[in-house]
Formats: sequence, structure tokens, C-alpha cells
Amino acid sequence: MLSFVPLLATSTVAITTGALLDRLIGDPRQLPHLVRGLGTLITRVERVLVPSAGLPSRTARRRGTGLVVVTLTVAGLGTALLLGVAYAVSLWLGGAVEAILVWQCLAVKSLRDESAAVRTSLIVGDLGGARSAVSMIVGRDTAGLDATGVARAAVETVAENTTDAVVAPFAAMLVAGGVGGVVYKAVNTLDSMVGYRNARYRDFGRTAARVDDVVNWLPARVAAGMMVAASRLTGDDARGAYRIWRRDHARHASPNSGQTEAACAGALGIRLGGPATYGGERSDKPTLGDALRPVGADDIARAGRLMSATAWLALAVVVGLRAALWGVIVRAGG
Repeated sequence: MLSFVPLLATSTVAITTGALLDRLIGDPRQLPHLVRGLGTLITRVERVLVPSAGLPSRTARRRGTGLVVVTLTVAGLGTALLLGVAYAVSLWLGGAVEAILVWQCLAVKSLRDESAAVRTSLIVGDLGGARSAVSMIVGRDTAGLDATGVARAAVETVAENTTDAVVAPFAAMLVAGGVGGVVYKAVNTLDSMVGYRNARYRDFGRTAARVDDVVNWLPARVAAGMMVAASRLTGDDARGAYRIWRRDHARHASPNSGQTEAACAGALGIRLGGPATYGGERSDKPTLGDALRPVGADDIARAGRLMSATAWLALAVVVGLRAALWGVIVRAGG
């Protein structure tokens, strides 16, 4: 039983190291990348499962479920095998490999940098550049957005991704270290690639979308609560964050996205949501928060700081809970 303690300690150090690498360096594009690998796997399996002529609805749903099973199995077993071999060689090697995996599961610096590019373009009056920059991080059509719409879109994606790219990966790593982080990333990548309600993916992507909703249900709510707490650290309106979170989180069509978007809107004192266009089709999304003032370029930076503070809190919780478990195991063995 005590042999588990060094592994737990090394894994926790690896999670911390990976998180620090994410904050200092950002997305390690120069390395073989986890998300690119998952995307390639999903694309290839989809090609096998879905003929160009399409499928009947029931068959498409079954095959979509098959895609989810294959992807999560490969991600989970492949990562477990990789880490098992690395840790069998030495704790140092295992910790190093796990730290790199953790690094690739998080996206705090990347989100801040990419959203900062939007802010910079808005500040210098380059609306075209701002639209182009925000199109890299949102799924909506951006060509017709005015400056307020661009700023709102950037703030919304930072707020929403506080769950997907920060708190949810940490929650998965709390439970299962690097393996948990990679499996979560596979769930998230599946949803981003096939979890749409358009003609092609309405049936085939249904399981991927539902699995993503289920997996993110608790982390989204934890993320919103952490964002309320983090707003005190950043000097934003913590009371407003809590009030708007409780009032507006259920307005969003997604069971999870409204959690952090509502908390962020309340913390910054702005209104998010409202009409948006996706693939040329207008979507009348409900609003979150109170329109105390227009959304501006500086709100992008404030949202980034709020996400960053939330990430520090999430890391502290992961390390604290793992340290507590370590202490329980040591006392039980002693």
C-alpha cells in the first residue's frame, strides 16, 4: 500500500510542473501534440464509420457511439501504457512524461495570448484584425461583428473555456493524473469535432455531445464557484458574480456553458450572450448578466485575469487534496 505514496507524490509534482509549463510557455506546438493526435484518430475512425453517402439515423447514432468508445479506449489505455512503462523505468522518467501530458491538457496561456491579440487589435482600431483574431478562438461567424460584438465574443470564449481548458482537466487529473487529463481531452476533442447539431453530425455526434455534457456537469459548476472566489483576488465584483451566476446560469442552451459565462458577466458587470450567427444561421441566444455598460476591449484582459486566478485556485485544490490523500495513506500504513 505504501508503494503508492511515491507514485502519488511524483504524479502530483508532475501535475504542478505541467501547469507551470502551461503558464510560462503555453501550447507546446514544437512537440508531437496530444490534441493533433486525437484529432487525427477521430478523423480516421470517422472515415471508416461514415460513408460519403451518409447513414440512417439509428445507424449513425450507433456508429457515433462506436467512435466515442474507440477514441476514449485508445486515449485511456494508450496513456496508461505509456506512463506505466515510463514509471517502470524510473519515477523521474514517469514524472517527466506525465508533466508533458499535463502541459498539453491545459490552455491558460494560449487562451490569454489569443484573446489578448483580439484586445490589441481593438485598441488600435483595427476592427478587421480583431475579427480575424477572434475567429481563431470562437465558432460563430465574425465578419459582421462590430467592436462590441468582437469583445463580447472573446470574453465569452475565455469564460466558457475556464471549464473546458482549465478546471475540468484539473478535475480529471485530480482523480487519475495524466491518464485522466488525456481522457478528458479526448472527450472535449470529440465534442469539438463531431458534437454539432447540423445535418452531418446531428445523429452521429449525439453521443459525443452527451458524454461531454455529462463529464463537464460537475466541473462547470465547480469552475463557476471558483470564478466567484477568484473575482475577489482580481478585484472584480464577487457579489455580482455570485448573484448573476445563480440568476442566469440556467438561461444558456448548454447545461454547462452558462455556469462560467454567467459568473464572468456578473464579476465584470457586463452582459454576455444575445444573438449570434453560426454558419450563416442566426441563433437568438439568451443574455447573461446586466448591461451596466458596453463590453469593451479591456474586459477581454479582465476575463483573462479572472480565468488565470481561477486556474491557480484549481491547481491549489488539486495539490491540497492529493496531499491530504497522501497523509491519510501514510497514517494508515504507519
